[in-house]
Amino acid sequence: MKHMITKVAGLVCCLVLITLFSEIGISRAEAATATEIDKKVAIALESLYAGSPAARELSQKAKGILVFPDVVKAGLVVGGQFGEGALIVGGKTVDYYNTVAASYGLQAGAQSFGYAMFLMTDESLAYLKKSEGWEVGVGPTVVVMDEGMAKTLTTSTAKDDIYAFIFGQKGLMAGVGLQGSKISKIIPGK
Repeated sequence: MKHMITKVAGLVCCLVLITLFSEIGISRAEAATATEIDKKVAIALESLYAGSPAARELSQKAKGILVFPDVVKAGLVVGGQFGEGALIVGGKTVDYYNTVAASYGLQAGAQSFGYAMFLMTDESLAYLKKSEGWEVGVGPTVVVMDEGMAKTLTTSTAKDDIYAFIFGQKGLMAGVGLQGSKISKIIPGK
């Protein structure tokens, strides 16, 4: 009986997650094409730079910028998030990546957001490229910028490996975190 209740609870959670994902615009399971990802990345960066002079300034000194323009997060006790993005070096896309995270605990809701990681050192860029699935929080130092920190940051005070900016939050779910997200290289759909 206990096993049956667990299965029913799991099915209910899956149905709720499917409903939540569809409510915020997730309707297809296949990977985006390189063209689709590039277009979303360009729009996301333009929007980020318009709202954050610090991000624009960091982009001038960054060795690379990893951008996930649309990450979807949903959960009901068990949660997950997923997004696809691109690594830009020297103004050009050099690789494509996805970001995936799972969580368990007191949570309910769904949201979408984007984030950009400014890789400020050659070492952080090399770490991303050589890792076979980088877990954020292990490896290079990542500083998540909030609005107040961004106002005081300049390229002369930027001393950490990676600076992350979260933008475009939509939906109903408390908090956005990058810790524990796994970032892996992908080959975009055709």
